[in-house]
Amino acid sequence: MKLFADLLAATPSPEGGDGPRIQKRRGVEIKSAREIEIMRKASQIVATVLREINLLVEPGMTTGDLDAFAERRIKEMGAEPSFKGYQGFPSSICASINNEVVHGIPSPKRLIKDGDLLKVDTGAFYNGYHGDSCITISVGDVPEPANDLSRVAKEALMAGLGQIKPNNTLLDIAGAIEDLVKASGYSVVEDYTGHGVGRNLHEEPSVFNFRTDQLPNLTLRPGMTLAVEPIINAGSKFCRTLRDRWTVVTKDGCLSAQWEHTILVTSDGCEILTDRGD
Repeated sequence: MKLFADLLAATPSPEGGDGPRIQKRRGVEIKSAREIEIMRKASQIVATVLREINLLVEPGMTTGDLDAFAERRIKEMGAEPSFKGYQGFPSSICASINNEVVHGIPSPKRLIKDGDLLKVDTGAFYNGYHGDSCITISVGDVPEPANDLSRVAKEALMAGLGQIKPNNTLLDIAGAIEDLVKASGYSVVEDYTGHGVGRNLHEEPSVFNFRTDQLPNLTLRPGMTLAVEPIINAGSKFCRTLRDRWTVVTKDGCLSAQWEHTILVTSDGCEILTDRGD
């Protein structure tokens, strides 16, 4: 299975290179109170940037405009872009439009048009820790089927978060997401998953959006920090990667939507660290 986490966390960046140094993946970490406070700050930087982009974007802008804005705002708040420099990824956000599933590379030549379904994914590295989140933006007058796809993806995320509490498992999250998406007539992308997050942008465990026996069914414990991110398609679940070696699109050309939050497992549920107040 191909995972963005595997691509980005495989090897360290050279000293002095762009972006924070990448550590190798380790086992699931339980964060201390100090670490959680830092992650709250990193995650709120991400939430602020995404909230501002949601208000800023309009037809006629380019995805390069949004990338420049995100990088500037992240740095103004005392952090560094988590994505920029990882394994050669050139930008501070992933900007994926319509049938682009994930990892779209921003460009000053890529116009955002009225009716587009725009996914913006970004991360911030603050004082040694990361926050990570994604939103789907309906730009201008978007057809109702596209809005419905985004709505279901967001509801699937919240259904998954509703299963997060101590002694529940990763498959409780996955099952809630899968059941809601399939009942709505859409498909869950299986090539990419959520992940742990903390000192590394991508840590153990993989957080699946569908039931699987590929990995142990981990029991959730207070202090775990996870990025939960359902990615769903209007058509089939199958995807392909373009020649730029980053941008992933649906094989059948149908629309795709994604929502993501960084969360903390608490003693009685979860705290959404990247909560945008919406």
